[in-house]
Amino acid sequence: MMQLSLPDRPPLMPGHAPPGRRPRLLLVDDQPVNIQALHRVFASDCQVLMATDGNRALQLCRDRQPDLVLLDVQMPGMDGHQLCAELKADPLLRSIAVIFVTAQDQPEDETRALDAGAADFITKPFNPTVVRARVRTQLTLKAQADLLRELAFVDGLTGVHNRRHFDERFIAETRRAQRTRSALAIVLADVDHFKRYNDALGHLAGDDCLRRVAGALRACLRRPTDLLARYGGEEFVCLLPDTDLAGAIGVAQLMEDTVRALSLPHPGVEGCVTISLGVSAGAQGQGLVEAADKALYLAKAAGRGRVSWVEG
Repeated sequence: MMQLSLPDRPPLMPGHAPPGRRPRLLLVDDQPVNIQALHRVFASDCQVLMATDGNRALQLCRDRQPDLVLLDVQMPGMDGHQLCAELKADPLLRSIAVIFVTAQDQPEDETRALDAGAADFITKPFNPTVVRARVRTQLTLKAQADLLRELAFVDGLTGVHNRRHFDERFIAETRRAQRTRSALAIVLADVDHFKRYNDALGHLAGDDCLRRVAGALRACLRRPTDLLARYGGEEFVCLLPDTDLAGAIGVAQLMEDTVRALSLPHPGVEGCVTISLGVSAGAQGQGLVEAADKALYLAKAAGRGRVSWVEG
């Protein structure tokens, strides 16, 4: 019989969890009694999500992005191996750690689970103290991997995300928009006459200008799913999931107003530093970026320091 009392148990993620957020666990098992047992182990210091089949679990992963999945193998419909394969094939979900918790106890069962991408394998009936310790290990490893991944995706000059991260997220969000028939928008922003700014004040001042502009653009984003990245040189790109053309135009106009409000003197032209922005919306993959680039060209041709748009 399982002993659920865990005296003097250590916290699951000491020093690794983001401030104010508990680790998010997804428990997947077609037997509610097993979910209830695991829930008692983790409910006090985790956000616990629950699913009794693979399809529901996959949807929860897409919607809630758990840190770790505790996963049964034998379930009706999509089994544990299929769900694990789906997670590891999706760029937005592959970083979610998976621990199989199953009655299967043969070496070939464990090998198959690890080959599928699982981080660990626990057999039933489980010992709550052991399960907790293994979950703690995987949450710590994931937190460290997330930090390294984030550092690899950050532009060293401006502190916003880099082109590599945008490219990965754009592919994943395009697929999601096409699958769910949801809106997706792109905003391209370019600092007007930036070469003249550099020529007049030097590259150190130019770097500081880019940092100030990036900070202003980032302040305009309100949702954690929105992404701002440095696209190259003095150009930035914003990815806005679940946003139609009208909503993206509103974000772009706020960006133009916010950068203008910085009142950074521009010695190369009359007035202050401004940006031109091109907006597109739709779900047409790379055509969405091309449409935003076309809109950006229209904004520049119309006199710069403004927002233009085209349908993606």
